[in-house]
Amino acid sequence: MKVGFNFSNLLGTVYCSGNLVFTPDGNSLLSPVGNKVTCFDLVNNKSFTFGFEHRKNIARIALSPQGTLLLSVDEDGRAILTNFVRRTVLHHFNFKSVVHDIKFSSDGTHFAVACGRKTEVWRTPAHDEERDFAPFIKHREYTGHHDAVTHIEWSGDSRFFMTSSKDLTARVWSLNPEQHFVPTTLASHREAIIGAWFSKDQEKIYTVSKDGALLQWEFTKKPGQDYDDDDEMDAEVEERWYVVKRSYFNQNSAKVKCATFHKESNLLVVGFSTGVFGLYELPEFNTIHTLSISQNGIDFVTINKTGEWLAFGASKLGQLLVWEWQSESYVIKQQGHYDAMNALTYSPDGNRIVTAADDGRIKVWDATSGFCIVTFTEHTAGVTAVQFSVRNLLFTASLDGSVRAWDLIRYRNFKTFTAPSRLQFSSLAVDSSGEIVCAGSLDSFDIHIWNVQTGQLLETLSGHDGPISSLSFAPDGSSLVSGSWDRTVRIWSIFTRTQTSEPLQQQADVLCVIHRPDSKQLTVSTLDGQLTFWEIENAEQVGHVDGKKDVSGGRKVTDRVTAANNAATKHFNTIAYSADGTCVLAGGNSMYVCLYDVASGSLIKKFTISRNLSLDGTQEFLNSKSLTEGGVKELFDDQGEASDLEDRIDRSLPGAKRGDLSERKARPEIRVTGLSFSPTGRSFACATTEGLMIYSLDNTMLFDPFDLDIDVTPDNTRYVLKEDKDYLKALVMSFRLNEKYLIHEVYESTPVEDIPLVVGGLPTVYLGRLLRFITLFMEDGPHLEFGLVWIESLFESHGKWIKENKAEVEAEMRRVVRCLKRVQNEVARLGDENGYTLNYLLSQPRPAPEGGEKGLKFIEDTNGESESEDVDMEGADDEWKGVSDSE
Repeated sequence: MKVGFNFSNLLGTVYCSGNLVFTPDGNSLLSPVGNKVTCFDLVNNKSFTFGFEHRKNIARIALSPQGTLLLSVDEDGRAILTNFVRRTVLHHFNFKSVVHDIKFSSDGTHFAVACGRKTEVWRTPAHDEERDFAPFIKHREYTGHHDAVTHIEWSGDSRFFMTSSKDLTARVWSLNPEQHFVPTTLASHREAIIGAWFSKDQEKIYTVSKDGALLQWEFTKKPGQDYDDDDEMDAEVEERWYVVKRSYFNQNSAKVKCATFHKESNLLVVGFSTGVFGLYELPEFNTIHTLSISQNGIDFVTINKTGEWLAFGASKLGQLLVWEWQSESYVIKQQGHYDAMNALTYSPDGNRIVTAADDGRIKVWDATSGFCIVTFTEHTAGVTAVQFSVRNLLFTASLDGSVRAWDLIRYRNFKTFTAPSRLQFSSLAVDSSGEIVCAGSLDSFDIHIWNVQTGQLLETLSGHDGPISSLSFAPDGSSLVSGSWDRTVRIWSIFTRTQTSEPLQQQADVLCVIHRPDSKQLTVSTLDGQLTFWEIENAEQVGHVDGKKDVSGGRKVTDRVTAANNAATKHFNTIAYSADGTCVLAGGNSMYVCLYDVASGSLIKKFTISRNLSLDGTQEFLNSKSLTEGGVKELFDDQGEASDLEDRIDRSLPGAKRGDLSERKARPEIRVTGLSFSPTGRSFACATTEGLMIYSLDNTMLFDPFDLDIDVTPDNTRYVLKEDKDYLKALVMSFRLNEKYLIHEVYESTPVEDIPLVVGGLPTVYLGRLLRFITLFMEDGPHLEFGLVWIESLFESHGKWIKENKAEVEAEMRRVVRCLKRVQNEVARLGDENGYTLNYLLSQPRPAPEGGEKGLKFIEDTNGESESEDVDMEGADDEWKGVSDSE
């Protein structure tokens, strides 16, 4: 089994905090998800998450106008510069201050950073320089605000930029010294300014404050005064930025939380604290739309380059929405779980992943695109277990005392199972035929069994002396296994008359039990950190793993003991078998997921789920600087020192000692609550505090050069291709550079008659990449037969090697089969359509030619072949003088 799993995607979390950014083409949206960044392709309906991660949650992101550089900054001011196209980290930097906003200039040569009360402008790292030892070079520093700078806006020509601050002012600065320019202060608001923008012609400035005031500024004489001809010279001196118009949103005391302005279409979008947003046309201030899209306040809003799509982010419930305002329809409407995930499972075909959480919701995710397909909300309490059955049936167990069956074809709940007494079900098992469903509870020591078709309770199995913690049906349906806190695992033969059970004694409380895919072996996880392997037929232990040290996680800020002595993180809460049954994946209340080999009991690989310091339990040792006599600094309530009044208000009830219970003040803890391998064995998913993480073997092709030397360059490759006509050498050089456009150029420049020779001499190390690129070009390009010639030549020359080393090109062969299947379906469909079209055309009556023209008279010769001769049609009185086909 291959174990080279790498982080592939993050599902279940679409927005946490910070700002949203559209790509320059407006087709993709970047969203911060914890300490990572996710890109949503809105046109192709796909998403991916960048592999890098910050030390803490991301506060701000910015994308260069060329769409090549991504700059992300976390809560502590630590920045990461990334090549957006290659998804490669270029540089790390520390601004040493909290960053409230960051923007690239319109020409992309500089970027401005709002660090506290000052604004810093830096040079954008140049990609054309051969060596760049100092990627971040400060251009200039601007000071003058008396409070934190919250917003930065550049002018269209990148000569000026404007900053907004909590000190109720906005200031206009010049990038470089300008003649006759003096930095301008715009002060007329009564509350903190949310944003300030230039108009397209830069003749107007619009500012929006938190109290809902919109001010329009113009560079003119002081309004409201009359000037005589004698005062013309003095009037010119008095020209400056003045408020010429005041407007108010009037949203019933709702505060403005975010706003954005689109210069080309003069559209202003404002989000309010009540979850309502308004769309206005300036400068007339005409209301186009007012719509409520969230139950809580909107944290950020942005608009794409064309002005068609509006993107909204609400961190309270983790909502991300993209709305097309002209058609009044949603492009995407995604929301993650706003509470901890408890369980997950793959569908039998591996295309979908189902997650369940404490918020009572069940979400079905598309494993390929990363989007949520449907959300079920019928459960009234936290959902603790999910499991698939045959015929696209999904079963869930919940703390509301019900087990529900879902039809994932019609997306409905068609059956609900309950116990005679009120119980909170915490474990679930379904047999292979989908006819029997079992559930266990921590409140009762019995196992309840229902018939799926009738919905009636068939049996209650008794025998355990403690709460039931885990259930598992054998894949072949031969037995049911249950684990309990009474330190026993019982094997039940529920389909026999006696319904006997055989107990297997354990050394500690049982947390999880699971069958191997062949139903011959059992793995048990206990509270002492042990994994034991049992043979079911003889009921004997065949191996064990001591995983206390492997899974031992970090230290929480409230822990009185060190991480090495903390027993709370030294056991596995969830385990999963690989598709072939040779390995076991295990995770618990820590940031580690361990992969063990069953036969030898050795640790194969250890995955670190997250190193986000915003979560509790990601550090092995605590920093002594944060430990004071009053406790840990991170747990201090600094709400009373906030500058905004609404942040300082204490909303707790009089006499309450625990504060407002609706607000979560505790830090979330890193933990793994669910694990599942895909049926293909090429990926696995783990439900964590940060979301649903996918680890996969099938990574997309990025810039991964190998065997490079100084002579392998794009120019030399083109020279070899066009001048030397050495197509094999050019192909190998393009593969070494691994540039998609260069491979495409060599691929299409190769003559058809030379393809067998080129493929025959290609080293086998490049065969997998060649197969991958051929299928990619066949899917995107018009040259269908050309690609089929490549594939045929490749199989003729290297078919034996591919057969002997099929494990190395397994993913590529699947892509070839999928591509050929798609081509076959398209050709068949096209042939059917052409046949229908030809039948339609042949069934139509022939048109009569106009008089005076020459037509064709078809005469069948003796051999059945048709000949044509010119016939004078003049005076034919619009009648066809030719002989019909039947004649």
